[in-house]
Amino acid sequence: MSNVPVIVWFRRDLRIADQAALAAAVESTSPVIPVFVLDDDEAGAWKAGGAHRWWLHHSLGSLASGLRRAGSGLVLRRGNSAATVLALAREVGASAIHTGIMPEPWEKTADDAVATALKDGTCTFHRHPTALMHDPDAITTQAGKPFSVFTPFANAFGRAVHPSPPAPAPKHLPKASLPKSDALADWKLLPTIGWDSEFSGRWNPGEAGAADVLARFVAEAAEHYDIGRNEVAKEGSSSLSPHLHWGEVSPWQVWAALEKAKPGAGVTAFRRELIWREFTSHVLWHHPTLPDEPLRPEFQSFPWRQDAAGLRAWQKGMTGVPIVDAGMRQLWSIGWMHNRVRMITASFLIKHLLVSWAEGEAWFWDTLVDGDLANNSVNWQWVAGCGADPSPFFRIFNPVLQGKKFDPAGDYVRRWVPELASLDTRYIHDPWAAPRSALESAGITIGQTYPAPLIDLDEGRARALAVLRKATGRAAA
Repeated sequence: MSNVPVIVWFRRDLRIADQAALAAAVESTSPVIPVFVLDDDEAGAWKAGGAHRWWLHHSLGSLASGLRRAGSGLVLRRGNSAATVLALAREVGASAIHTGIMPEPWEKTADDAVATALKDGTCTFHRHPTALMHDPDAITTQAGKPFSVFTPFANAFGRAVHPSPPAPAPKHLPKASLPKSDALADWKLLPTIGWDSEFSGRWNPGEAGAADVLARFVAEAAEHYDIGRNEVAKEGSSSLSPHLHWGEVSPWQVWAALEKAKPGAGVTAFRRELIWREFTSHVLWHHPTLPDEPLRPEFQSFPWRQDAAGLRAWQKGMTGVPIVDAGMRQLWSIGWMHNRVRMITASFLIKHLLVSWAEGEAWFWDTLVDGDLANNSVNWQWVAGCGADPSPFFRIFNPVLQGKKFDPAGDYVRRWVPELASLDTRYIHDPWAAPRSALESAGITIGQTYPAPLIDLDEGRARALAVLRKATGRAAA
């Protein structure tokens, strides 16, 4: 055993089990120094949002506790990530730095800076697959190009990537003398205003919380996920997305756990969602400007409307369209929104209000606990029709019909828009169409106790299609 320490640089892989960077460091038998660096500048406009920071605070606390149980601890440092890790390596005389491969462009920039600085070989730099199941450079089209369409990517993924049994957590880490660390509380990641009051009741950040959510999903919902994921008032989705985003559970752990569920359409559908997650990271890896620019060039100068009042009403869940408002209020309350409703709310902002996808992308980034740059960017551009494997711009969700289809009893709307709770189910998704007697019976006055719709839905659809034809020369199919 060498007395020269090695560094494990944690990023969005905040776990001990099935953590390839940590496993490689332990295998070296050298003393292990775990570190996490908070860099508020490297991501620019995409630095951690408020909901991110809440989750990160609790996840780091959980990781530190797990490392202490393994006989180690977590060193916290703040500053430019590459410079800070390199400085720490010099400080402790590290022989190696182990870290995970991350798809975000600033993470790749930091990796390049570290690799360049360590070219002399006195300290080696090793990157490991901790966040993804595939190597974004290894899966290509027959022409050797990156994929931009999901189904061919999924087919190539199935041929090239094979399940890897998850590795257990090391029971003990080779003990190192840990250098000085920041105190987590000094980072002030938690909000000073209590907008997070419902977060703690809904989420348990950390590796143990992730394991509990995964076990419950496999036992109770995975078998029927193909159906349950669209029932917005029920717990039919996995709720794993924030745990996957922060790396508290690995995608391989999820994949393997699904073996315990009854095989069928539900498990197949969820595994396809895991592959979609890989696809979005693949796209971001090869198109680092994706969060800021549309992938399809004809949308570069698309005439989006500047509608500050409409955007604010959408953000606050006050559009006058119940399923949209329910989703936006759920997002604000618990930092998460049902995936089906994400599509409905995004379609309403982009197409009925003609507000740029970038505005919605930024709001979701700030308010989602699972705000993943790759998923967020690709999915918003998918709805807008301007990104990878896009939904056509002329595909415009009717939020009333969507509400009636996926929340037929109105339970989701009643939960998140309580001012409509007493309204007859027949009108819960279009209260403006309810007769006066039904509104009076429910204590509702449109425009006072609940807002009138920002726009007539048919007029909004017609306007969007007219703008599309003018801007791109394309007509609806």
